[in-house]
Amino acid sequence: MADIVIINPRFEISFWGMEHCIGLLGKRANLPVACLALLAALVPDHHDVTLIDENVEDIDFDRLGAADLVCVTGMSIQGRRMREIIEEVKARGVMTAVGGPMATVEPEQLAGLPDVLFIGEADETWPQFLHEWENGTHKSRYEQAEKTDMAQLPLPRVDLLKADRYMFGSMQISRGCPFTCEFCDIIVTFGRRPRLKRSEQVLAELESFCRAGLKIVFVVDDNLIGNKKAIKLVLRDIVAWQQERAYPLTLFTEASLDLAEDDELMELMGLANFQSVFIGIETPNEDSLRETKKLQNVRPNAGTLLERVHRIQNKGIDVWCGMIVGFDHDDPSIFDVMPKFLAEARISAALIGMLHAIPTTPLYTRLAKAGRLNDDEASELYGTNVMPLGMSGQELRDGFVNVMQRTYTSDAYFARLDAQFIDERFRFVLHGLPYWWRHPYAWAKRLAGNYVRFAVVANRLLSQVKDDGVRDRYRRQLRRVVRHRPWEPHILFVYAIKVAMHYHFSALAHAMAQRDAKTGAMPDAGRSFSRAKTKVAEEALAS
Repeated sequence: MADIVIINPRFEISFWGMEHCIGLLGKRANLPVACLALLAALVPDHHDVTLIDENVEDIDFDRLGAADLVCVTGMSIQGRRMREIIEEVKARGVMTAVGGPMATVEPEQLAGLPDVLFIGEADETWPQFLHEWENGTHKSRYEQAEKTDMAQLPLPRVDLLKADRYMFGSMQISRGCPFTCEFCDIIVTFGRRPRLKRSEQVLAELESFCRAGLKIVFVVDDNLIGNKKAIKLVLRDIVAWQQERAYPLTLFTEASLDLAEDDELMELMGLANFQSVFIGIETPNEDSLRETKKLQNVRPNAGTLLERVHRIQNKGIDVWCGMIVGFDHDDPSIFDVMPKFLAEARISAALIGMLHAIPTTPLYTRLAKAGRLNDDEASELYGTNVMPLGMSGQELRDGFVNVMQRTYTSDAYFARLDAQFIDERFRFVLHGLPYWWRHPYAWAKRLAGNYVRFAVVANRLLSQVKDDGVRDRYRRQLRRVVRHRPWEPHILFVYAIKVAMHYHFSALAHAMAQRDAKTGAMPDAGRSFSRAKTKVAEEALAS
């Protein structure tokens, strides 16, 4: 029997991390990376396995020194910390193994560090290594030849996570995406044929989150609707599971914009209690969308970008989005166009980043051939490895910081939020279902619980935010939503969460502008934003 420790290093501050507001929500991190619990489930029962997420607990290196094997998984934005952990563990004479997104797309950054390196999906090579390691025949490098059969994956060990420290749980239903966006590494890593778990697996995972006490789950699929026919079958089973239990879980996920073209799919997602969806809109510049082969966003008969976003919102699903500046067809006017688009789209939460060429992607190959990749020094200065065509690197960097500032001023953010939740009176599908007439006790319990949750978050905002001006603005916003929608406690609770999120987003934008002005280089938070698409794309890689 071996003592095996699997570590997820801490992240830099980023859009997804919610680091600036997570304390206001009573948690230490937003969610665990999905791979931790899955990797643990793939370890044979006769070994002891411990999961450590540095985002919710400190690493005890003396404890690691007593382990037989320490494994580190991580994304590119965690690379610096990954290397530090590996070096510290190796100095204690412990065997190390590394896999995950960074090892897959940038293996050269880890060359010579770990004893064992995993490339790509590792659902088969990880157990293979453990078997060979036991027998003294293991190799130093593993690369899975075939794509994982998702229907054969075990139930992730959610029980090994410190679930009470997270805001959300994370799970994966599918891998792969049918589209060919030039900047995205999903089609390289996971392929263009979406692979799905069976409904029985999905429902078992949902049960495990209920047992762990997690009420909100992020389905980390890069495109949940990549195979629409198959996901509809799974969604119908989730609907039945949710209704049998009076909707114990709130879900959110990522999907492509063609969701707006399928009424049945939107209805099923709403009935399954998918309350929010992250969509890669990328840019309102259609020439840039065609350039990057984001053709699903420019279908002539599907309606405009705005029409499709509003169609999804009108179906009771809140839209978050990813936006990018720095495409070849962008000029400085994009920095005025993007805030205007977000306002008209009524999207409060927008991940905005500079175009970044991820190794292994078609974009990286094209720009490398054209000699348009910045070296490390220039990448550090401008916050991206891409040399833009329509502006200088400094114009791109300065324009990006300006867009972030304008997008997350209090006036701009709350204008978008109020346009959706007060002017348009947005309503989630769940809270208009006839189902609740048949379950009045469950409905009353849910209403009371959401009033309490709203009160708790509102109290934290008004007692813990120290800036008088910001706190007063939050007080006015909370009073406004109470005045307009007093009998809809779920709307009140979600609105309070979004007020807390503004605290995070505005802190990021302020830090970017402040540090950029002082040093002339893109600060860490800005680089994290520009690489955040990588984090989205890498979230669920299995090792």
